[in-house]
Amino acid sequence: MFSGLSSLVIEDVTDQDELIAVRARTAGGSVACPRCGGLTGQVHGYYQRTVADVPADGRPVVVHVRVRRMRCPALDCPVQTFREQVAGVLGRYQRRTMRLAGQAGEAACRLAGRAGAGLLAMLGVPLSRHTMLRILLRLPLPEVPVPRVLGVDDFALRRGQVYATILIDAETGQRVDVLAGRKAEVLEAWLREHPGVQVVCRDGSGAYGEAVRRVLPDAVQAGDRWHLWHGLGEAC
Repeated sequence: MFSGLSSLVIEDVTDQDELIAVRARTAGGSVACPRCGGLTGQVHGYYQRTVADVPADGRPVVVHVRVRRMRCPALDCPVQTFREQVAGVLGRYQRRTMRLAGQAGEAACRLAGRAGAGLLAMLGVPLSRHTMLRILLRLPLPEVPVPRVLGVDDFALRRGQVYATILIDAETGQRVDVLAGRKAEVLEAWLREHPGVQVVCRDGSGAYGEAVRRVLPDAVQAGDRWHLWHGLGEAC
C-alpha cells in the first residue's frame, strides 16, 4: 500500500472506519531552488498538504504530509523562499497523489465522465463526473508519428457553414489530427510542419490537391476508397 509513498517518512496510520488516514513528512535533506538551482537545507517554515491516495481495502486513503518551505541560498535570486516538492508522489497544486491521478486519468480516458466516476466510486475513489471530465481535458494528447500514407478528408461541423479537415493514417486507420477549415492553406501549413508523408489518399478536392503539389511535389496522390466507389456508382 505504501510503496508509492516511499519518498515520504510515514509517521502514523489511523483506521477511521470510513477512510484510512496517513500522517507523513518529507525525508529532509537539501533541495534545489526551482529558479536558480542552488542547493539549500535552510528551512523557512512548515505547512501541511492533504491529498488523496489510492484506496486500500475499498476505502479512501487520505495522506497528511508535512512539507517544508525552504530559503534560497542565493541572495540575488528572485525566489527567496519556495515550497519543497516531492517528486513522483505529489504534483504541484494537486489534491491527489500522482499514482491516484494516473489511475483516474486512465479511467477518464477510457470511460469519460459518469461511467468513469461510477467505476472509481466502487473502488473507493469518490470523484464526480465533472471532475472526471476536467481530468480528461487536462490529459496530454499522445504523440502520433507522421504517417507514410496520409488520408485527408473534410467534414461538416455545421453543414453548409463550418467545415474542418480530418487527417488519418490510411494504413492503420488511426486519427492523426483535425484542422480548422478545409482550404488549401490549412493542409499546406500542416504538411510543412510534419514532413515525411509519401502518399496522400484524398477526396476529389482541388484545394487539397494543390496543397500537396506545392509542399510535396514528389508525393503520390490517390483517391480514397469511398470516393472511388462513390464516383463509380455515379458513373454507372
